[in-house]
Amino acid sequence: MISYQLSPHQQQVKDIVHWFAENEMRPISLEADKIGRVPDDWLEKVNSLGITLSTATFGESDHEHMDSAASGKENERKGERQGNRLAVIAAEELGWGDAAIALTLPGPGLGGPPIQAIGTPEQKRRFLSIFNRDEPPRWGAYALTEPEAGSDVAGIQTTARKVEGGYVLNGQKIFITNGKRASWVVVFATIDRRMGRSGHRAFVVEKGTPGFSCPRLAHKMGLRASETAELVFEDCFVPDENLLGGEAYYENRQSGPSGFRVAMQTFDNTRPIIAAMAVGIARAAYESTLDMVRRDYPKRGRPFQLAAGTLANIEQEIQSARLLTWEAAWRADIGRPNAKEAAMCKAYAGKMVVDVCAKCLELFGTAGLDGQWVEKWYRDAKIFDIFEGTNQIQHLIIARHLYAPFGVRV
Repeated sequence: MISYQLSPHQQQVKDIVHWFAENEMRPISLEADKIGRVPDDWLEKVNSLGITLSTATFGESDHEHMDSAASGKENERKGERQGNRLAVIAAEELGWGDAAIALTLPGPGLGGPPIQAIGTPEQKRRFLSIFNRDEPPRWGAYALTEPEAGSDVAGIQTTARKVEGGYVLNGQKIFITNGKRASWVVVFATIDRRMGRSGHRAFVVEKGTPGFSCPRLAHKMGLRASETAELVFEDCFVPDENLLGGEAYYENRQSGPSGFRVAMQTFDNTRPIIAAMAVGIARAAYESTLDMVRRDYPKRGRPFQLAAGTLANIEQEIQSARLLTWEAAWRADIGRPNAKEAAMCKAYAGKMVVDVCAKCLELFGTAGLDGQWVEKWYRDAKIFDIFEGTNQIQHLIIARHLYAPFGVRV
């Protein structure tokens, strides 16, 4: 059974990441939001310290290391993995610090999990070994969303035409985190649109490949310091060795519906992390508002009573989202299917953080509108109800799991 009490090791991880968020991220947060980027010298400093998005969240690429460190009494039972739980514990602290900066930390990003999941040994070595503290900061990226295929992943239009020695990609991807600066991007394309999901393939496209370009960066309401790119592929040749998993993976019937399954498995791992970041943002807004109410509101009277009631509701919502997130991560750690739970925590936390930040801004009043933390958190919150699958898509996933035992398709 999942434990709701952090082990000493888990608490240590939480404390270390919180220290980093408070002392390294918060001091540059408002300025990075204002200028729309994270300063290069700061990124070089954290990279030289060996801090990447993977190491900060103890994500998929670090599971073996963290499992070893968390062995013995730290495990719920001998041999049990903790990587996903450590990831959401750390991600909450990073969200509390600054979600945009967290997404900008060097590392493979969302491109890491699919490479870890189905990449050949040679692909893992080539694409993951470049993230080294002795080298300049580097990034990976994950390109799935398109203008006509955001929530409906099955409808991707980017094509991959087989030619001698590789594939030629044509299409467009949008809303790609770190897409311009990335050393490589995991790109999903279809070999035949008539095949539906079965035609999906995943490719690793390296920066500088002819026909691969980034025509623009998005101007956003929130997460302004995080780079969000549009990517275009025009007769872009990708060699066979960059087909993720190799031809053998897609020829194996046991692998399931090709690249579509890879994309969905990635979301099952990353949606709890996004939910945890949402919890972190909500907690940051709640703590700031609680301090303000204690300091500035009269201790008696209706205004204080109304504020106290609102804050009590906020605390309840944050706790609920956190526990849903922990369960999804726990199931992943013990090898149980967690698609429904990942969708549930993402849907709940995404809506929760928007509601919480709105309530906190209301309690602050006009004092919270002029370049203050709560105003930034309010702008940052909305995307957590959208990316990694909208709230509506999460509810569709949940409904499918609820009705599947009865043979009903949703």
